Amino acid sequence: MFISILIFGFLFGLILQYASLNKYNTISGMATLDNLTVAKAIAVAIGLGAILLNIEIGLGLASFHVKLLILGGIVLGGLLFGAGMAILGYCPGTLAISLGEGSLDALLGIVGGLLGGLVFTLLLPSIKSILGPDLGAISVRSLIDSNAFFYVLLVVIGLVFIAAAFWLHTFEKQRNYRWLIAGVLLAVLNTIVFSHFGSDRPIGASTSYPYVGDSLSGLIHNDYFIKIKKPGHWELIFLGGAFLAGLIGSLLTKSFQLKLVHKNWEKYRGTSKVQRAVWAFIGGFILIFGARMAGGCTSGHVISGGMQLSISSLIFAVVVFGSLLLTGKLFYKS
Repeated sequence: MFISILIFGFLFGLILQYASLNKYNTISGMATLDNLTVAKAIAVAIGLGAILLNIEIGLGLASFHVKLLILGGIVLGGLLFGAGMAILGYCPGTLAISLGEGSLDALLGIVGGLLGGLVFTLLLPSIKSILGPDLGAISVRSLIDSNAFFYVLLVVIGLVFIAAAFWLHTFEKQRNYRWLIAGVLLAVLNTIVFSHFGSDRPIGASTSYPYVGDSLSGLIHNDYFIKIKKPGHWELIFLGGAFLAGLIGSLLTKSFQLKLVHKNWEKYRGTSKVQRAVWAFIGGFILIFGARMAGGCTSGHVISGGMQLSISSLIFAVVVFGSLLLTGKLFYKS
């Protein structure tokens, strides 16, 4: 099991690295609308993945793992996650890949994220009241009784997402289609991971941060740690594979480089290494705290949840991208 999870993580890392989806310039570029690669790849992954996964589940080869629609947590967590993603320029999963490539700001983001996960565990008993109400695990599938109508609607929704990706592509001058290949491969990989012969769970990353942070601090005798212990362990191995992909891929392509300040940061925020280090740490803290409030991140909520047509995940995605763009405008362009 350990080896298969590591391989899944390695493949995940290679896919994102192939299309530069893990890089600070790409993700922060989405926040400033200089680069739409992330949005295009995610739209393709959700569109194609929704069709593949729901057919797989319909054949009895996989199960739904729809996240609960805990409205306060989804909205507030999504706002924080989007802000942290813009400032940090990474997602919980891409941090490991970029660290493998030598990005020192990714390391600082991870440290901030570990603290964010630890603080969330400590504060959870006192903030539970603002996370609700819990409206249950709701998906498009659970709302429709007719199988025939659902599968027709499924194909339509999937094609709309894919068409949206190509529509976004028309706004960019570059004609690189690596985002398309990456989106297709992410959909296929997640479908395999979801399957009963894979890991019988979605791809995810953010649970590993409180898992590691709580373990290192000894904060393990609480209900939250017991709840996240198994998924956190899985995601830690998965991210270990992603880190290896970043390291090996960058060494083979001779692109490995210890770097703290990236091009897009210099363009908007200057060349100060201290400023970048501080904001990377803060961004990592906000990112993971928001992810834990919402119960997931870009890979576990937006992509994996989007593929399940989960209502909580679709709401989270809208809030995250809105917050990402607003933070990009205020933090980078003001």
